[in-house]
Amino acid sequence: MSVFDNPFTGDADRGEIWEILVRRDLEAFLAADWDAIKHDFVEEGFFGIDGQNKDNPDHWVMTFPDLASYRDVWLQSAQASAAESERETVREPLYAASRLKSIDVNGGHAIAHKEIKGAVPKKDGSKDLLDWQTLYVMRKVDGCWKIASFVGFLPSVMGKDGAASITAPPAQQHVTAGPYSPVLNVRAEELVVISGQCAIDMAGNIVGESFEEQVRYTLENCARQLANGGCDLSDVFKVNVYLPDLSDWGRFNEIYVDYMREPYPARTAIQAGLLPGLLVELEMWAAKR
Repeated sequence: MSVFDNPFTGDADRGEIWEILVRRDLEAFLAADWDAIKHDFVEEGFFGIDGQNKDNPDHWVMTFPDLASYRDVWLQSAQASAAESERETVREPLYAASRLKSIDVNGGHAIAHKEIKGAVPKKDGSKDLLDWQTLYVMRKVDGCWKIASFVGFLPSVMGKDGAASITAPPAQQHVTAGPYSPVLNVRAEELVVISGQCAIDMAGNIVGESFEEQVRYTLENCARQLANGGCDLSDVFKVNVYLPDLSDWGRFNEIYVDYMREPYPARTAIQAGLLPGLLVELEMWAAKR
């Protein structure tokens, strides 16, 4: 599954909500085109609460008392992003950074939890770091889901109630170290562990003749299995890599950084014999948020 694929294709309500909050929102933002999404809102009674990156509700403010006030800020942000970044350069990173973690549907109402966590490249060579979450209140109107209100710009980790967090404390490592963290602090009440994954499809066929093809398919298999446990690759804190030939290590890292985010998981690489035709195997541990 790629970052552009709707993960709720088997669920009509959740699939529609994903299309609104992820695909339509991002494509409109990239084009700075409010008209493309204005009908996705319930205009009467709409409001948006700005969490100001604080987990204490005492600091939250009613920044958007109506849809017009939100539209104006949304357009300013979209236009500023278009001036700083190339649309096609930031499109995939934006999709990768956007995760609709859960959607609770009850009758004609729903709560959707969207996390934005990642980085997008800018024209000047720097990166714009994205790290917040939003809780959307959805309502079904005339058979279509619409955004009725939201609480947004919340910190990615809320409070002290056991929400998972993964941080990299200061630690030294050798100059040849690759994209991994030598030490991680992990706080979580629930862990998700997946068995070793390879470039094998559901029919049991090996996918990809080249090393690069197999690495990508294996990472996508990992993402699919993590999703079954309510996680994604950004929740991973430990990775074990098994390669028949460790001389492929550099080629592996070039692809690995396209899928994983900082702080990179702690990692171990082992040269091992795999089943015939397989060029890589991965196992992962994740902290469920």
